[in-house]
Amino acid sequence: MAADAENIAPTQKKPSYPVIDELRSYLRRYRRDRDLPVTYERLRNFQETAPLIDADGRATLWETVAYHAEEMRVLNEDLKRIYALLKVDGDFSVMTHLYIDRIDFCSFGNSQPFRIRIVNAYNDNPDYFYIKKADASRVYGLELEHLLSPNRLSFLTSGRMLVEEHIPGIPGDVFTERWLHHSDFKPIRVAKELVKFNERCFVRLLGDMRAYNFVVIVMPDFEDAQIRIRAMDFDQQSYNGRKNFYLPQFFKENRPLALYCLQHLRYETSLQYQREEQTLMLQRSEIAAHRLGYLLQIMARDRIAPDEKVHQLRESLAEHFHSDHYLRCQTMGELVRENLETLRRNISRPIAPPAGQEELA
Repeated sequence: MAADAENIAPTQKKPSYPVIDELRSYLRRYRRDRDLPVTYERLRNFQETAPLIDADGRATLWETVAYHAEEMRVLNEDLKRIYALLKVDGDFSVMTHLYIDRIDFCSFGNSQPFRIRIVNAYNDNPDYFYIKKADASRVYGLELEHLLSPNRLSFLTSGRMLVEEHIPGIPGDVFTERWLHHSDFKPIRVAKELVKFNERCFVRLLGDMRAYNFVVIVMPDFEDAQIRIRAMDFDQQSYNGRKNFYLPQFFKENRPLALYCLQHLRYETSLQYQREEQTLMLQRSEIAAHRLGYLLQIMARDRIAPDEKVHQLRESLAEHFHSDHYLRCQTMGELVRENLETLRRNISRPIAPPAGQEELA
């Protein structure tokens, strides 16, 4: 990862793109699109709000919302049914002991999400899920994460609504501040995961992965601990025209992580980890070849970014990979597909230095 951080930010608020009929058909085929008993508009019909305070007594971006008593009773049952569809394909018989503890709303961001806190009455164990405005960019991002990363994701769409499971983990900015130099973690293992995460984002063109948009999961191992980094915000999937927007290493918020990698990784080792993740992504793409090909075929026909952003990005990628194949791409979906094709063509060749790593040679 590079040490030269940039002040990268979206130039304007990203518009929400509708889920087109072809994408809807894909989602139905893989049981992602369902008839749900709650709509986003119904949730917006709350009567009262109260600021949500965190454990340290500080106000958050969330507000807890309340509804009329009769509506709340019915709504809670319907939300439990959505959770059953999300987790156990609708088998409500194993969910009767759950109850809705709280509904929070956040007006910040494009998706304006509701966060539902659901609790097991037998052991008080909580879980969360989110209900948001449906956006095609986010749907493509979720599905590409499911198919090309080591992580599986559950989500549902219904009309103009998107339901997402909670992705647990330590927020990246909190991990950087409190845990990055903790003695429980071997620096090489942390740096390795940062390089691999950086590569996954770049290949599938997931943007805006500054520290607060991903989480770090800690997994005990027989020697010390392992970590895995997971994206948790997919709003900026294949929209921005700047190449560095898809490389987490270049965000100023991630500068401590980039410096950490420079401190602990040799140049040759960073190339090794980059190639490992490229190989794994190709293996995942081959396992899900039919499904991924179907998705990218739809994405290649879907206009989820202005033409000028597509043209700007394709020129940067053509220069980066020394390939004119990118210049034929007309949509973001075609650019994602070309990135994967570039990996297939180049997997047996020596790879170019990762952006910003030349100074380590």
